[in-house]
Amino acid sequence: MRRLLPLAFAFALLCGPTVAACDGENLVEALPQAQRAELEAAVAAQPFPEGNFWRATRGGQVLHLIGTYHLDDPRHAATLAAVASRIEAATVLLVEAGPEEEAALQAAMAENPALLISEGATLPELLSEPEWRTLAEAMRARGIPPFVAAKFQPWYVSMMLGIPACAMQGIGAQNGLDRQLMRAADDAGVPVRALEPFDTVFTLFEHLTEEEQLSMLRSSLPLEARGADYAVTLADAYFAGESRQVWELMRITSHELPGYTAESADAEFARMEEAVIFERNRDWLPVIEAALAEGPVVVAFGALHLPGRDGILSLLEREGFTLEALPL
Repeated sequence: MRRLLPLAFAFALLCGPTVAACDGENLVEALPQAQRAELEAAVAAQPFPEGNFWRATRGGQVLHLIGTYHLDDPRHAATLAAVASRIEAATVLLVEAGPEEEAALQAAMAENPALLISEGATLPELLSEPEWRTLAEAMRARGIPPFVAAKFQPWYVSMMLGIPACAMQGIGAQNGLDRQLMRAADDAGVPVRALEPFDTVFTLFEHLTEEEQLSMLRSSLPLEARGADYAVTLADAYFAGESRQVWELMRITSHELPGYTAESADAEFARMEEAVIFERNRDWLPVIEAALAEGPVVVAFGALHLPGRDGILSLLEREGFTLEALPL
């Protein structure tokens, strides 16, 4: 994986920034007509490319799926109104991380040595001087002193770069759709359970070499100047029910970056999609099936997990579920 470009913005999509905090240009709307047509064709070629709210049924089993946007936005109110009755009727709400997992992750982030470079050169030594200056300024904009960021693992810094500085306030609010759905479940007396262990995020990158991590970080740095544009594009796509559009946008535009060909960029996107999205989806399916044995289920997770060859919707269809898109 030479550059692993999509990683930061894949996570940005799963943890999409708020429009109110970021003032930028919608990159899809700014595309030349030929690239816009290419993008639309690429999106249309994917299974289940649109929609954030779905019902899956098989026999007497009923599952409602909600693709989420993890930060606060006033438009979540409409979603909550649409899904409230489904949560009240469910036996359980499944989310990526429930309250216990969130607490465990916060503790691990504070104490886990896997986030730090334990020996050898730190980031100012591993990067060129211009690269380090750009990174140091990016970390300051996110409230992280450069001397602290210098000791972080490159993959962890790349994740932080995936959330534009203009959206950091939204992270602190901890009032994204997932959190609002969990509160609705608590109010209705519906238990909340996690789809995966709290430390899954650490295992996603454990196979990467230092050089692969540094390549991932270096690829994120040139995009820092357009962070607000990506934030607006991500948010617009999500609330239009078109989250897959942003993944395809990043893939297509990466064809023109230095050091890439269309073939190499597409191959890297496919590898990252497998590692970060599809593998987790397959791990979640038995958890969902087990919950359905107890009665109706509502499951909520980042919207990018819904579409695609091994998106959750495709996996459920192959398991015999009938799928229906529902309006929000």
